[in-house]
Amino acid sequence: MGVATAWGVISTAHINRLVLAGAAESDRVDVVAVASRDGARAQAYAAEHGLERAYGSYEALLEDADIEAVYISLPNSLHVEWAIRALEAGKHVLCEKPLDRRPEEVARAFDAAEAADRFLMEAFMWRHNPQTRRLKELVEEGAIGELRLVRSHFSFTLTELGNVRMRPELDGGALMDVGCYCVSGSRLLAGEPESVTGQQVIASTGVDVRFAGTMRFPGGAVAHLDAGLDSGDRYELEAAGPDGSLVLRDPWHCREPGIELWRGRELAERIPFEAVDSYRLELENLSDAIRGEGSPLLGRADALGQARTIEALYRAAETGERVEL
Repeated sequence: MGVATAWGVISTAHINRLVLAGAAESDRVDVVAVASRDGARAQAYAAEHGLERAYGSYEALLEDADIEAVYISLPNSLHVEWAIRALEAGKHVLCEKPLDRRPEEVARAFDAAEAADRFLMEAFMWRHNPQTRRLKELVEEGAIGELRLVRSHFSFTLTELGNVRMRPELDGGALMDVGCYCVSGSRLLAGEPESVTGQQVIASTGVDVRFAGTMRFPGGAVAHLDAGLDSGDRYELEAAGPDGSLVLRDPWHCREPGIELWRGRELAERIPFEAVDSYRLELENLSDAIRGEGSPLLGRADALGQARTIEALYRAAETGERVEL
Protein backbone atom coordinates (compact mmCIF):
# COMPACT_ATOMS: atom_id res chain seq x y z
CA MET A 1 0.00 0.00 0.00
CA GLY A 2 1.34 3.44 -0.92
CA VAL A 3 1.54 6.60 1.11
CA ALA A 4 -1.82 7.92 2.35
CA THR A 5 -3.22 10.92 0.50
CA ALA A 6 -3.02 14.16 2.52
CA TRP A 7 -6.39 15.89 2.83
CA GLY A 8 -7.61 19.24 4.07
CA VAL A 9 -11.14 20.16 5.08
CA ILE A 10 -12.64 23.50 4.08
CA SER A 11 -15.14 24.61 6.77
CA THR A 12 -16.09 23.19 10.14
CA ALA A 13 -19.58 22.07 9.11
CA HIS A 14 -21.43 19.43 11.13
CA ILE A 15 -21.20 16.89 8.29
CA ASN A 16 -17.42 16.85 8.75
CA ARG A 17 -17.73 14.58 11.79
CA LEU A 18 -18.89 11.73 9.54
CA VAL A 19 -16.17 12.32 6.98
CA LEU A 20 -13.46 12.51 9.65
CA ALA A 21 -14.75 9.30 11.25
CA GLY A 22 -14.57 7.56 7.88
CA ALA A 23 -11.07 8.87 7.24
CA ALA A 24 -9.92 7.63 10.64
CA GLU A 25 -10.76 4.06 9.57
CA SER A 26 -8.53 4.21 6.50
CA ASP A 27 -4.80 3.85 5.99
CA ARG A 28 -5.17 5.45 2.54
CA VAL A 29 -6.58 8.78 3.77
CA ASP A 30 -4.89 11.25 6.11
CA VAL A 31 -6.81 14.42 7.02
CA VAL A 32 -4.12 16.82 8.20
CA ALA A 33 -5.71 20.29 8.11
CA VAL A 34 -8.88 22.31 8.55
CA ALA A 35 -9.73 25.84 7.48
CA SER A 36 -12.28 28.26 8.87
CA ARG A 37 -12.88 31.97 8.35
CA ASP A 38 -12.23 32.24 12.10
CA GLY A 39 -8.67 31.34 13.10
CA ALA A 40 -9.58 30.57 16.72
CA ARG A 41 -12.39 28.32 15.58
CA ALA A 42 -10.04 26.48 13.24
CA GLN A 43 -7.50 26.01 16.06
CA ALA A 44 -10.15 24.67 18.42
CA TYR A 45 -11.55 22.35 15.77
CA ALA A 46 -8.11 20.99 14.89
CA ALA A 47 -7.35 20.34 18.57
CA GLU A 48 -10.70 18.62 19.09
CA HIS A 49 -10.25 16.31 16.10
CA GLY A 50 -6.51 15.72 16.28
CA LEU A 51 -5.61 17.56 13.07
CA GLU A 52 -2.06 18.81 12.60
CA ARG A 53 -2.79 22.17 10.98
CA ALA A 54 -5.41 24.89 11.34
CA TYR A 55 -5.90 27.83 9.01
CA GLY A 56 -7.86 31.03 9.58
CA SER A 57 -8.82 31.32 5.92
CA TYR A 58 -9.69 28.94 3.12
CA GLU A 59 -7.01 30.54 0.95
CA ALA A 60 -4.30 29.72 3.48
CA LEU A 61 -5.17 26.03 3.43
CA LEU A 62 -5.08 26.02 -0.37
CA GLU A 63 -1.56 27.47 -0.23
CA ASP A 64 -0.31 24.47 1.79
CA ALA A 65 1.75 22.50 -0.72
CA ASP A 66 1.57 19.31 1.33
CA ILE A 67 -2.20 19.00 0.93
CA GLU A 68 -3.17 16.99 -2.13
CA ALA A 69 -6.97 16.96 -1.86
CA VAL A 70 -9.68 18.94 -0.12
CA TYR A 71 -13.14 18.11 1.09
CA ILE A 72 -15.53 21.06 0.73
CA SER A 73 -18.51 21.18 3.09
CA LEU A 74 -19.45 24.82 2.68
CA PRO A 75 -23.07 25.92 2.07
CA ASN A 76 -24.38 24.89 -1.34
CA SER A 77 -24.08 28.34 -2.92
CA LEU A 78 -20.31 28.37 -2.27
CA HIS A 79 -19.52 24.93 -3.66
CA VAL A 80 -18.55 25.86 -7.19
CA GLU A 81 -16.59 28.98 -6.24
CA TRP A 82 -14.36 27.17 -3.77
CA ALA A 83 -14.11 24.00 -5.82
CA ILE A 84 -12.70 26.06 -8.66
CA ARG A 85 -10.34 27.93 -6.34
CA ALA A 86 -9.09 24.64 -4.93
CA LEU A 87 -8.65 23.10 -8.37
CA GLU A 88 -6.75 26.15 -9.61
CA ALA A 89 -4.52 25.83 -6.53
CA GLY A 90 -3.63 22.31 -7.66
CA LYS A 91 -5.85 20.36 -5.26
CA HIS A 92 -8.13 17.45 -6.07
CA VAL A 93 -11.66 18.11 -4.79
CA LEU A 94 -14.38 16.10 -3.10
CA CYS A 95 -17.31 18.51 -2.87
CA GLU A 96 -20.30 17.81 -0.68
CA LYS A 97 -23.53 17.23 -2.54
CA PRO A 98 -25.21 18.87 -4.31
CA LEU A 99 -22.39 20.42 -6.28
CA ASP A 100 -24.84 22.99 -7.67
CA ARG A 101 -28.40 23.30 -9.01
CA ARG A 102 -27.27 25.10 -12.17
CA PRO A 103 -25.86 22.87 -14.93
CA GLU A 104 -23.74 25.68 -16.36
CA GLU A 105 -22.01 26.12 -12.98
CA VAL A 106 -21.35 22.38 -12.70
CA ALA A 107 -19.85 22.43 -16.20
CA ARG A 108 -17.67 25.41 -15.23
CA ALA A 109 -16.31 23.51 -12.23
CA PHE A 110 -15.45 20.43 -14.28
CA ASP A 111 -13.88 22.62 -16.95
CA ALA A 112 -11.61 23.97 -14.21
CA ALA A 113 -10.80 20.41 -13.09
CA GLU A 114 -9.81 19.41 -16.60
CA ALA A 115 -7.75 22.56 -17.10
CA ALA A 116 -5.87 21.86 -13.85
CA ASP A 117 -5.56 18.13 -14.53
CA ARG A 118 -7.18 17.39 -11.19
CA PHE A 119 -10.11 15.25 -10.06
CA LEU A 120 -13.44 16.72 -8.97
CA MET A 121 -16.08 14.44 -7.46
CA GLU A 122 -19.52 15.15 -6.03
CA ALA A 123 -19.81 13.57 -2.59
CA PHE A 124 -22.75 11.18 -2.84
CA MET A 125 -21.35 8.73 -0.30
CA TRP A 126 -24.27 6.29 -0.69
CA ARG A 127 -23.21 5.55 -4.25
CA HIS A 128 -19.99 3.95 -2.95
CA ASN A 129 -21.73 1.46 -0.67
CA PRO A 130 -21.87 -2.25 -1.64
CA GLN A 131 -25.63 -2.21 -1.02
CA THR A 132 -26.05 0.38 -3.78
CA ARG A 133 -23.84 -1.49 -6.21
CA ARG A 134 -25.78 -4.72 -5.67
CA LEU A 135 -29.13 -2.96 -6.13
CA LYS A 136 -28.09 -1.71 -9.54
CA GLU A 137 -26.79 -5.15 -10.49
CA LEU A 138 -30.06 -6.82 -9.48
CA VAL A 139 -32.09 -4.40 -11.59
CA GLU A 140 -29.77 -4.90 -14.57
CA GLU A 141 -29.87 -8.69 -14.11
CA GLY A 142 -33.66 -8.65 -14.40
CA ALA A 143 -34.49 -9.65 -10.83
CA ILE A 144 -37.77 -7.71 -11.06
CA GLY A 145 -38.23 -7.82 -14.82
CA GLU A 146 -38.22 -4.57 -16.77
CA LEU A 147 -37.87 -1.57 -14.47
CA ARG A 148 -41.22 0.22 -14.38
CA LEU A 149 -41.20 2.36 -11.23
CA VAL A 150 -38.76 3.93 -8.77
CA ARG A 151 -40.11 5.28 -5.49
CA SER A 152 -37.94 7.17 -3.04
CA HIS A 153 -38.16 9.48 -0.09
CA PHE A 154 -35.84 11.22 2.35
CA SER A 155 -36.90 13.63 5.05
CA PHE A 156 -36.23 14.78 8.59
CA THR A 157 -37.44 17.58 10.85
CA LEU A 158 -35.38 20.76 11.03
CA THR A 159 -36.45 23.21 13.73
CA GLU A 160 -33.78 25.91 13.37
CA LEU A 161 -34.97 28.57 10.95
CA GLY A 162 -31.47 30.05 10.88
CA ASN A 163 -29.93 26.81 9.63
CA VAL A 164 -28.16 27.11 6.27
CA ARG A 165 -30.65 24.60 4.82
CA MET A 166 -33.41 27.15 5.41
CA ARG A 167 -31.71 30.06 3.63
CA PRO A 168 -32.53 30.60 -0.06
CA GLU A 169 -29.45 32.76 -0.67
CA LEU A 170 -27.32 29.74 0.29
CA ASP A 171 -29.28 27.41 -2.03
CA GLY A 172 -31.00 25.61 0.83
CA GLY A 173 -34.25 23.67 0.62
CA ALA A 174 -35.54 20.12 0.86
CA LEU A 175 -34.84 19.12 -2.73
CA MET A 176 -31.27 20.39 -2.56
CA ASP A 177 -30.48 18.92 0.86
CA VAL A 178 -32.13 15.49 0.86
CA GLY A 179 -34.20 15.25 -2.30
CA CYS A 180 -30.98 15.19 -4.30
CA TYR A 181 -30.44 11.66 -2.97
CA CYS A 182 -33.79 10.62 -4.42
CA VAL A 183 -32.82 12.17 -7.74
CA SER A 184 -29.52 10.28 -7.58
CA GLY A 185 -31.24 6.98 -6.81
CA SER A 186 -33.80 7.38 -9.59
CA ARG A 187 -31.14 8.28 -12.15
CA LEU A 188 -28.85 5.46 -11.05
CA LEU A 189 -31.54 2.90 -11.83
CA ALA A 190 -33.47 4.46 -14.71
CA GLY A 191 -31.01 6.76 -16.50
CA GLU A 192 -31.61 10.40 -17.39
CA PRO A 193 -35.22 11.64 -17.26
CA GLU A 194 -36.93 13.03 -20.33
CA SER A 195 -39.54 15.05 -18.42
CA VAL A 196 -40.37 16.02 -14.83
CA THR A 197 -43.15 17.53 -12.76
CA GLY A 198 -42.92 19.03 -9.29
CA GLN A 199 -44.79 20.47 -6.32
CA GLN A 200 -43.26 22.37 -3.44
CA VAL A 201 -44.29 23.95 -0.14
CA ILE A 202 -42.34 27.11 0.66
CA ALA A 203 -41.32 27.89 4.23
CA SER A 204 -41.41 31.36 5.78
CA THR A 205 -37.69 31.69 5.03
CA GLY A 206 -38.25 31.22 1.29
CA VAL A 207 -36.96 27.68 0.70
CA ASP A 208 -38.90 24.56 -0.22
CA VAL A 209 -39.58 22.77 3.05
CA ARG A 210 -41.38 19.96 1.24
CA PHE A 211 -40.92 18.82 -2.34
CA ALA A 212 -42.60 16.09 -4.35
CA GLY A 213 -41.74 15.27 -7.92
CA THR A 214 -42.10 12.77 -10.74
CA MET A 215 -39.67 11.85 -13.46
CA ARG A 216 -40.41 10.00 -16.70
CA PHE A 217 -37.59 8.12 -18.40
CA PRO A 218 -37.05 6.86 -21.94
CA GLY A 219 -38.72 3.46 -22.23
CA GLY A 220 -41.58 4.42 -19.91
CA ALA A 221 -40.15 4.00 -16.41
CA VAL A 222 -41.48 6.54 -13.91
CA ALA A 223 -39.99 7.74 -10.63
CA HIS A 224 -41.74 9.35 -7.67
CA LEU A 225 -39.78 11.26 -5.05
CA ASP A 226 -40.60 13.24 -1.96
CA ALA A 227 -38.29 15.16 0.35
CA GLY A 228 -38.88 17.23 3.44
CA LEU A 229 -37.30 19.31 6.16
CA ASP A 230 -40.42 19.10 8.34
CA SER A 231 -41.68 15.56 7.73
CA GLY A 232 -39.93 13.38 10.30
CA ASP A 233 -37.23 10.78 9.71
CA ARG A 234 -38.17 8.92 6.53
CA TYR A 235 -35.91 7.20 4.01
CA GLU A 236 -36.58 4.41 1.57
CA LEU A 237 -35.90 3.40 -2.03
CA GLU A 238 -37.90 0.91 -4.10
CA ALA A 239 -37.44 -0.35 -7.64
CA ALA A 240 -40.45 -2.15 -9.07
CA GLY A 241 -41.12 -4.24 -12.16
CA PRO A 242 -43.65 -6.81 -13.36
CA ASP A 243 -41.85 -9.65 -11.55
CA GLY A 244 -41.42 -8.03 -8.16
CA SER A 245 -39.76 -5.19 -6.31
CA LEU A 246 -36.49 -4.42 -4.56
CA VAL A 247 -36.73 -2.37 -1.36
CA LEU A 248 -33.98 -0.64 0.59
CA ARG A 249 -35.11 0.45 4.06
CA ASP A 250 -31.88 2.39 4.66
CA PRO A 251 -30.70 3.43 1.20
CA TRP A 252 -28.91 6.70 1.94
CA HIS A 253 -27.19 6.29 5.31
CA CYS A 254 -26.54 2.55 4.76
CA ARG A 255 -26.20 2.03 8.52
CA GLU A 256 -28.47 -1.01 8.48
CA PRO A 257 -27.97 -2.25 4.92
CA GLY A 258 -30.06 -4.93 3.30
CA ILE A 259 -32.11 -5.44 0.14
CA GLU A 260 -35.56 -6.99 0.26
CA LEU A 261 -36.80 -8.85 -2.82
CA TRP A 262 -40.59 -8.97 -2.91
CA ARG A 263 -42.75 -11.12 -5.16
CA GLY A 264 -46.13 -9.49 -4.95
CA ARG A 265 -47.03 -9.27 -1.24
CA GLU A 266 -44.55 -11.96 -0.23
CA LEU A 267 -41.02 -11.28 0.95
CA ALA A 268 -39.04 -13.74 -1.17
CA GLU A 269 -35.52 -12.95 0.04
CA ARG A 270 -33.57 -10.54 2.19
CA ILE A 271 -30.04 -9.93 0.99
CA PRO A 272 -27.85 -8.88 3.94
CA PHE A 273 -24.74 -6.72 3.84
CA GLU A 274 -22.06 -5.99 6.35
CA ALA A 275 -22.24 -2.36 7.45
CA VAL A 276 -19.31 -0.38 6.04
CA ASP A 277 -18.59 3.34 6.27
CA SER A 278 -19.69 4.98 3.03
CA TYR A 279 -17.69 8.12 3.82
CA ARG A 280 -14.52 6.05 4.10
CA LEU A 281 -15.30 4.40 0.78
CA GLU A 282 -15.75 7.70 -1.09
CA LEU A 283 -12.56 9.15 0.40
CA GLU A 284 -10.64 6.00 -0.54
CA ASN A 285 -12.11 6.04 -4.04
CA LEU A 286 -10.76 9.51 -4.75
CA SER A 287 -7.48 8.85 -2.90
CA ASP A 288 -6.92 5.74 -5.01
CA ALA A 289 -7.59 7.73 -8.18
CA ILE A 290 -5.06 10.35 -7.10
CA ARG A 291 -2.49 7.58 -6.65
CA GLY A 292 -3.27 6.21 -10.10
CA GLU A 293 -4.84 3.07 -8.64
CA GLY A 294 -8.42 3.57 -9.81
CA SER A 295 -10.93 6.05 -11.19
CA PRO A 296 -13.44 8.33 -9.44
CA LEU A 297 -16.83 6.65 -9.26
CA LEU A 298 -18.62 9.91 -10.01
CA GLY A 299 -17.59 12.56 -12.51
CA ARG A 300 -18.82 15.23 -14.90
CA ALA A 301 -21.64 13.27 -16.53
CA ASP A 302 -23.29 12.27 -13.27
CA ALA A 303 -22.96 15.72 -11.70
CA LEU A 304 -24.43 17.36 -14.81
CA GLY A 305 -27.29 14.87 -14.82
CA GLN A 306 -28.02 15.74 -11.20
CA ALA A 307 -28.00 19.48 -11.83
CA ARG A 308 -30.14 19.28 -14.96
CA THR A 309 -32.77 17.21 -13.14
CA ILE A 310 -32.83 19.37 -10.01
CA GLU A 311 -33.06 22.55 -12.08
CA ALA A 312 -35.93 21.07 -14.10
CA LEU A 313 -37.79 19.91 -10.98
CA TYR A 314 -37.61 23.38 -9.47
CA ARG A 315 -38.75 24.94 -12.73
CA ALA A 316 -41.68 22.53 -12.89
CA ALA A 317 -42.71 23.36 -9.33
CA GLU A 318 -42.45 27.10 -9.95
CA THR A 319 -44.43 27.05 -13.19
CA GLY A 320 -46.86 24.25 -12.39
CA GLU A 321 -46.07 22.70 -15.75
CA ARG A 322 -44.25 19.60 -16.95
CA VAL A 323 -40.68 20.38 -17.98
CA GLU A 324 -38.99 18.53 -20.82
CA LEU A 325 -35.28 17.86 -20.54
